[in-house]
Amino acid sequence: MAVFVLIATSGFAQDPPPPPPSGGHGMGGTQPPGGGAPIGEGIFILTLLGAAYGGKKWFTNKKNDRIKSV
Repeated sequence: MAVFVLIATSGFAQDPPPPPPSGGHGMGGTQPPGGGAPIGEGIFILTLLGAAYGGKKWFTNKKNDRIKSV
């Protein structure tokens, strides 16, 4: 688990943004495709949602097992 955390944190590093194009909006060639949008917050949200879904499934299965054993 610790190795995963150490490897995953290096993936959040971002390059500095390129300089703005001189011709105005949509007139430059130095910008990366997609605009260089950060995805770190999205990954965090998806991880939380996955953990919540897994917890719900675990709780539901545990509750069903308890009912079946009675």
